[in-house]
Amino acid sequence: MKSARQARIKEIIETEIIETQEELAASLRAHHIAVTQATVSRDIKELMLIKIPTGDGRYRYAFPKDNKPFFSKDRMERMFHDSVTSVDYSENIIVLKTLPGTANAVASTIDGASWPEIIGTLAGDDNILVVVKPKEAAPAIADKMKTMFK
Repeated sequence: MKSARQARIKEIIETEIIETQEELAASLRAHHIAVTQATVSRDIKELMLIKIPTGDGRYRYAFPKDNKPFFSKDRMERMFHDSVTSVDYSENIIVLKTLPGTANAVASTIDGASWPEIIGTLAGDDNILVVVKPKEAAPAIADKMKTMFK
């Protein structure tokens, strides 16, 4: 179901000018796919859709040209400041607590940073597990993350 819905989103984005999540949801419904705004929002994040200018002062959804997640230190710091509520660690696992619904976006910025000590992330709704190697690096990485959300 999810893969079919996201395939349809890809078709819609490539053939229609979609400016808002509501327009995307309406287009999906017109194609007989029942969705909620929350589902559309998650799909947009998972598909890494971006907004590009249409040339007339408006913006539309599109796919990034290079298919690589966008990363900037400023974006990561804003994301941490706006979403992360705590950082703690044990051994080689760092646990980040976030505001509800923001963990996936924060985890994506961590993944996009490509820190060599971070093997990967696992995000829920409001928690992120960050796996660090070697485990001796965990305190320094946790401290670095703590400075970004204050």
